[in-house]
Amino acid sequence: MSQNPLNLAVRFLLEILALVALSAWARAQFAGALGFALMILIPLLAATAWGVFNVKGDPSRSGKAPVPVPGIVRLLLELAFFGSATWALFSLNPSYGWIFGAVTLVHYALSYDRIVWLLKR
Repeated sequence: MSQNPLNLAVRFLLEILALVALSAWARAQFAGALGFALMILIPLLAATAWGVFNVKGDPSRSGKAPVPVPGIVRLLLELAFFGSATWALFSLNPSYGWIFGAVTLVHYALSYDRIVWLLKR
C-alpha cells in the first residue's frame, strides 16, 4: 500500500506541510531578525536531515541513500520530523495539530508494509 500513488502524494503533502508548520512556529515564537532567521533555518535543517539520512533501497525514497542508516533510525527520524511538526501546529492552533497528526497516523497505518520493511533493515 505504501507505493500507491495516492499514498505517496499524501506523504509528499505531509512533508511540505511539516516544513511550513516548523517555519510558521519559528516565526511565531521569535521576534525580529532571529524569528526570520529561524523561520528559514529550522525547516532547512529538517529538510536536509529528511533528504540525507535514508535506508538504502527504500522504494518510497527513490532507493538512493546519501548517508545510509538502519531502518529503525530512519523511522525515528520520521517520527521526530512529523512529531515536531504536529507539536508546532498544536502550539499555533490545536485544531490544525489534531488534523495533521490524525492524517499522519492514517498515512502510517496505510504504510504498515513500509514500516515492517524499515524494521527489518
